[in-house]
Amino acid sequence: MNEKDLMAALETLRNGGIILYPTDTVWGLGCDATNARAVERIFELKRRPDHKSMLVLMENPALLDRYVEEIPEVAWDLIDLTTTPLTIIFDRGRNLAPNLVGDDGSIGIRFTRELFSAELIRRFRKPVVSTSANISGEKAPAIFAEITPEIRDGADYVVEYRRDDTTPVKPSSIIKLGSDGRIDIIRP
Repeated sequence: MNEKDLMAALETLRNGGIILYPTDTVWGLGCDATNARAVERIFELKRRPDHKSMLVLMENPALLDRYVEEIPEVAWDLIDLTTTPLTIIFDRGRNLAPNLVGDDGSIGIRFTRELFSAELIRRFRKPVVSTSANISGEKAPAIFAEITPEIRDGADYVVEYRRDDTTPVKPSSIIKLGSDGRIDIIRP
């Protein structure tokens, strides 16, 4: 991992820009999850309806209560025990861009262990949006080479790290946790 690359991505986030970056799953488009204008720009770039919420990446579970109003006890077990990328949808997000939170107040959060994204978020000290680097409705790119020029050109900064990585990846599993303890599997 290159320090210059990391610092350029960090500066882009701090300035309200969009980054194209590697995550623990597919390549993602990201921005400051607390900046409504930056979130709006990602919706526009992806041509995604703004009622379809996007998830955020975090790297430290200890900060979860800053962004989720009520955390069901089972969430801590899921976070600790998962060995593959897992997105958890919580009922009531807070302190995030209003246009990022679902119409019902929910927010999807995943804790990344991938080297670049985890270090970026640790230094940024806020969650970062993570949505697949594709036009809405098109196939999510498994590797950097599959990302269309429109998406690459629409990002303010394209991370260098892992561009040549051709390791097969897949999107995360997704579960929804209700504050009443209910668990719904959205994507196994």
